[in-house]
Parts: sequence; C-alpha cells; structure tokens
Amino acid sequence: MESHVEKQNRDVLQKSFEEMIFTLPKVNFWGLPLDLYQYQGFWLTLPFLQGALSAQQQFQAQPTDIILCSSLRTGTTWLKSLTFTTIARTSYNDSTTPLLSKVPHDVVPYMEFDHAQFSTNRHLGSPLLATHLPYSFLPRSIIDSGCKLIYICRDPKDTFVSFYHFIAKYSKSLDTQIIQLDEAFELFYEGVSMYGSYWDHVLGYWKASLEHPDKLMFLKYEDLVENTVLYLKKIAEFIGYPFSSKEQQEGVPENIVQMCSFENLSGLEVNKIGKHRAGQGNLEVENNIFFRKGKVGDWKNYLTTEMSQRLDQRTLQKLSGSGLSL
Repeated sequence: MESHVEKQNRDVLQKSFEEMIFTLPKVNFWGLPLDLYQYQGFWLTLPFLQGALSAQQQFQAQPTDIILCSSLRTGTTWLKSLTFTTIARTSYNDSTTPLLSKVPHDVVPYMEFDHAQFSTNRHLGSPLLATHLPYSFLPRSIIDSGCKLIYICRDPKDTFVSFYHFIAKYSKSLDTQIIQLDEAFELFYEGVSMYGSYWDHVLGYWKASLEHPDKLMFLKYEDLVENTVLYLKKIAEFIGYPFSSKEQQEGVPENIVQMCSFENLSGLEVNKIGKHRAGQGNLEVENNIFFRKGKVGDWKNYLTTEMSQRLDQRTLQKLSGSGLSL
C-alpha cells in the first residue's frame, strides 16, 4: 500500500507536471487523438512524458537490474522474449513459460510505467525491465548503479515502416484515421515522431556503449536476425547468465530461439486476441499489433526510391563521424 508521504509526494509531482506541460511546444501525433510534447529535444505523449519524469525523480535501480532499451518498433518484443526466456530457463520450460499466457510486454515491464512511482511498486523477483526513453532521459540511479543495459536498433527505413503500420492499426482500434504514409514520412524524417529523432535516440545509446562497453551492449536487429543463436549467447554472457557447455550441447540456446521466434509467438492465442494494458485508456493496445512481419527489408514494399534515398542520406548525415552505420 502507498504510504501517506508517498501520496503527498505524488500529488506534488502531479501538480508541478500539470503546470509544466502548458509551457511545452506541442503538435498533433500523426492524426491520432493525441498530442506530442517536446521536452529536452524529444517528443513524447503525456503519459510517456509523465512516466519519464516520475522515473527520473524516483526510480531506484539495483546493481542486478538488466534494462532493455529501444526506440519503437526496432525489435523490442523479440528482445524481451529472448532475454526473459534466457534468464528464466531454469524456472520454466516450453509448456510453463509465462509467454504462453502473456504478451512479452507484460512479462518484462516498462520502467517508466510500472516501476517509476515508488519502491512499493517494485517487485524484485525479476531483474528485467524495459524502457523506450532516450539515454539522456534515464534516471541517474541507472547510471550510478552500474546495472546492465542492452540497446537494440534497426535500419531507419524498416523502423519507420513498422512504426507507421503500428500506428495505423492502433488508430483503427480508436476509430480514427492516421495521416497518409508520405505525410508521416516527412514528420519521421524531421524527427517529429514518438521519442523524437530516431537518429538522436540511437546515437545517445551508441556513444554510451563506446564509453561503457561493459555496461551497455549495443545490438542491431539485422544482426540478431542473421545469427540469432550467436547473439543470444552474447546476450546471455553479457547479462551474467551464460550457457554452460552442457546446455550448448543439449541445444538450449537453439530451443530458446525457436520458442521466441516470430512464427511461434505470433501464433500463440494470447498474441492474437489479448490486450496489453487493458482498461488503461490510450495505453490499451491489442496484442496482435505488436506482431506484424519481423522481416528485414520490408520497407521496399512501401517506400519510393526517393524516400529510401532521403532516409539513407539523413542517416549518413546524422551518424557522420560516430563510427556507427545503420
């Protein structure tokens, strides 16, 4: 239960938040009945911004935490599934895993929604958390605690196409009409999208991974697709749950990869009919929206040559001198 002091603190934070949002630039979010607010160079909807600020002020990271970081539609669902199953491999098997009855986003909670408020909300049974926040938004306690972070990114062209379709399906569930793909493209190109400029989001984590390679693992979705078993072993090693020689001989990594495959997860009943954050207003999302294709290069079916060239040029320009290519 929340204590009297915690409730007072929450009320004070809520009041200061409500006063602050009136001072922020805002734009409509791609035709949705939502606005994006610009804060410290990034665009967020109100629930995500409030969650970010609550987390910054109150979240207490533990040294044993493992935080999965990503922008939107870059492989988050898959990374959650793989990492959770790796950590919990001695507790569950194929027939008992929570992934059979819960979408991966309910198995690995979001720091800024589920654990931002107070310590009473924090169940330390699992070290796994996730966040979409830019690196510069992370609570100081995460940096100071020395906990492990994994960041996954993706080709901006596939990221945009996947995000557009996600928002299109979400808008349909709200009975609203998303803007046309070419309009959304221009906004994404200019960084007027959820969490702002995709390139800035990626660069924040990339630079941090160069400074702290022992604490931040930087992954590319395309590499994970190309050699999932190899990268799963690297993830397991990095987070302190390495596969033993016996486990490798028995094909445990391969079994995890198979269980967490797009084909398997998207075929589960819970991911066809369930809802994530049911009853939580604009945060409610049908689970099937999280599973579209999971393919590399699907952008070719949607973007014109000019669009793809412009995104490639923007990527080269934004990443110039960083040592990173996407």
